[in-house]
Amino acid sequence: MDKNSNNYPIILLVYIRIIKARFKYPIYPTPGQKYRLAKVFGCVRVVWNDSLACCQEKYKSGEKKTINPELQKLFITQAKKTENREWLSEVSAIPLQQSLNDLNRRGEGLFAPKKLF
Repeated sequence: MDKNSNNYPIILLVYIRIIKARFKYPIYPTPGQKYRLAKVFGCVRVVWNDSLACCQEKYKSGEKKTINPELQKLFITQAKKTENREWLSEVSAIPLQQSLNDLNRRGEGLFAPKKLF
């Protein structure tokens, strides 16, 4: 080895780009499965629409954005205890929570001020 060489290890940085893939699979649900899927999708739609209306009202009135745990408490947990929305308890809470997560992620762009450039 000559005097100019150093004994430091060489660190190789590798950046991996994540590739998202999409696959399409046909499904053939039975009539009972179709009924249960329709029930889940309907409940998800109701929770999404209710929470979106709440977020829009708060945005128009200039109030602080409602965070996701508050939305879940209001539109899932408490809504299941009301007479009008007690049928929400007939489906799993996971799709309902995911719809609020999606709304929260989507809402960041919906209610943010528009940038000119």
